[in-house]
Amino acid sequence: MPNFADIKDKSGLFGLSARLLVLTILFGMLAEVMIYLPSVATYRQNWLSNRISSAITAALVLEAAPNGMVSDSLAMQILDSVGAKMVALKMRDTKRLLASSEMPPQVATTTDLRNVSEMASIREAVATLIAPPGRFIRVIGNAPMNGQFVEIVIDEAPLKEAMYAASRRLLLISLSISAITGCLVYLTLSWLIVRPVRRLTFAMMHFGDNPEDGSRIVQTSRRNDEIGVAERELAAMQRQLLGMLQQKSRLAALGLAVSKINHDLRNLLAAAQLFSDRLTDSEDPLVQRFAPKLLQTLDRAIAFCQSTLSYGRAAEQLPSRRMIPVAPIVTDTRELLGLGGEDGIVWYEKIEPDLHIDADPDHLSRILLNLCRNALQALEAQARTEDGRGRIHVMCRRDSAAVIIEVADDGPGVPERARQRLFEAFAGSTRPGGSGLGLAIAAELVRAHGGMLTLLDQSPGATFRIRIPDRTGSPS
Repeated sequence: MPNFADIKDKSGLFGLSARLLVLTILFGMLAEVMIYLPSVATYRQNWLSNRISSAITAALVLEAAPNGMVSDSLAMQILDSVGAKMVALKMRDTKRLLASSEMPPQVATTTDLRNVSEMASIREAVATLIAPPGRFIRVIGNAPMNGQFVEIVIDEAPLKEAMYAASRRLLLISLSISAITGCLVYLTLSWLIVRPVRRLTFAMMHFGDNPEDGSRIVQTSRRNDEIGVAERELAAMQRQLLGMLQQKSRLAALGLAVSKINHDLRNLLAAAQLFSDRLTDSEDPLVQRFAPKLLQTLDRAIAFCQSTLSYGRAAEQLPSRRMIPVAPIVTDTRELLGLGGEDGIVWYEKIEPDLHIDADPDHLSRILLNLCRNALQALEAQARTEDGRGRIHVMCRRDSAAVIIEVADDGPGVPERARQRLFEAFAGSTRPGGSGLGLAIAAELVRAHGGMLTLLDQSPGATFRIRIPDRTGSPS
């Protein structure tokens, strides 16, 4: 009985569950990156905006000083509170340096907070994170008192340190959220998809161990999604396969029984043949008339028994074809069925004069005998026509390089449910107790001649058409 370990061995280390877990992690990391960059860029913008706000406050203080003059110590205190090396204010057409350190630093880059796009903000944030130490940047923001802008120069190191600290906090929060979300997604998909798929895989392996055990057919759920459809289709396929295997088993048992019967039946027919040979010495005209036909029938029956085993092992033997007249074979068929008398079933035959067919005579006789016997049995099983007599019609004609033979009756016809498997052995019979072998054998023999046996859509009754083409180069 298969188990999860068997499924894991056959699916390999990188099975559906492992793939789902890896994909969940990868998508979580991708979402992490997509969240992190805009977040750290926003953090940088806010940090610089706070410095600009502090610079605006400092500019107001410096502007309020008498004559705009402040001491150097106060200017340095103001710069330290802002965290800047220089504060400048642009008013109309003049730019005024409000405060600066003794040695203004060299500026590496400029950030204008008044008009910055999201992508530019992300690029500047990445540049700050990977920038070498010791850089100074210029930051420009909106100015108070109807000024054009306020400008500061700051050391990038505190900004970079703050961004790294914020990144660590954001990373921990994002990882926690991603881990929780990934676990929920993984568990949900595992419950909705992986477990049902694993159950289907287990059901297929379990059924494959013994496909003739009907209890191993997968139990379907009430799901209406693709998994539910797969379960129902798998169950239907397993039931169909189980039926086919059971039928094959019955056919195998039947073949074994036929093989056993064949041996004894062949001996009995051989004995009957020996006794029948003595009938040829009789002077009775009736015996002299029917004795050759009896011997011929016994010879054919013995040949059928002889070929039973080979038929069970493979297909019918290839036909030994030659140009033969059709009329004698039709006559033999009528006499073997005991038809043509004044009472009972009425026999009609219409055969083109001197019609010859390129066929095996024994095979053609078996084909006609099976079709006509089926017609006879169908007529005997139903109520007769108004005059109390059913009819069998046999019509033979040539159609270019082929011969057409039609066997028709005015019986009950073939039910619609039997038409789909009409020429399958043990499946096409519509008569209680019938085996369904007659039509299957006839169809196989016709196909061996390169021809076709079909049921015509006519009523009343049933009409079977045999079409056997001549071989290339055969005289017609």
